[in-house]
Amino acid sequence: IIEYCGEAVKAMSMEERMTICNMSIECGARAGLVAPDQTTYDYIQGKKHAPSNERWDQALEYWKSLQSDVEAMYDKSITIDLSSLGPMITWGTNPGQAGEIRSCIPHINVLTQEEQLSAKQALEYVKLKPGDSLDGMPFEWAFVGSCTNGRIEDLRVVADILKNKKIAAGITFYIVPGSEAVRNQAMAEGLDKIFIEAGADFRMPGCSMCLGMNDDKVPSGQRCISSSNRNFVGRQGPGSITHLASPATVACSALAGKVCVPDRFSALKGV
Repeated sequence: IIEYCGEAVKAMSMEERMTICNMSIECGARAGLVAPDQTTYDYIQGKKHAPSNERWDQALEYWKSLQSDVEAMYDKSITIDLSSLGPMITWGTNPGQAGEIRSCIPHINVLTQEEQLSAKQALEYVKLKPGDSLDGMPFEWAFVGSCTNGRIEDLRVVADILKNKKIAAGITFYIVPGSEAVRNQAMAEGLDKIFIEAGADFRMPGCSMCLGMNDDKVPSGQRCISSSNRNFVGRQGPGSITHLASPATVACSALAGKVCVPDRFSALKGV
């Protein structure tokens, strides 16, 4: 089990925390968790099945006890300085085969013995080689959705980027809300109109292209930049090539017709 904490996590919305916890299983964890705090309580209060009145006070008192002990022992602790980390994208066939967009794919010999064979096979499949950069790489498909990045917050980010713009010629862009509730909220806010006017396809909620469901598949040999959580061989359709990225990166890249760093990150040092 991975517990996420620190200044960055405290500053995250519930949706952002859900995305991180959702990805825990991708690195072999059974679960991911963030200790409840005021952000959690504010998110729950007023929801349909949330306790109310005296029951709320009782529940709140209990929830506040769900914190790791100050002297708790962990098998391993990892500290990441997010201030120096730029937007990332995957270059291989699992979420761990990733790097910053403007960095180069690592050379095989810098990887562990265990990672080398997998990396070699992945690069052969995605038709890339060590030293290549994905920055500026063309693709044919873009996808925003999945249980990882199909929440209303994600759709708002995408709409903000696409507003009054057009996606690049030759790009098929599917935007799929994660639930009926998200779809209804997006339509109430007029986000669907922004997507459609930009040239994207606002589809019905569900898994969709995240796992190549129904007819929502990437054709063999074509590339998709996707906000979903997995990129194993053929995940989005037989022979498809998937590169995982954030909803913001997917939207900006769809406008450019090639992989690019979202404008708001461009001025960051080292990005």
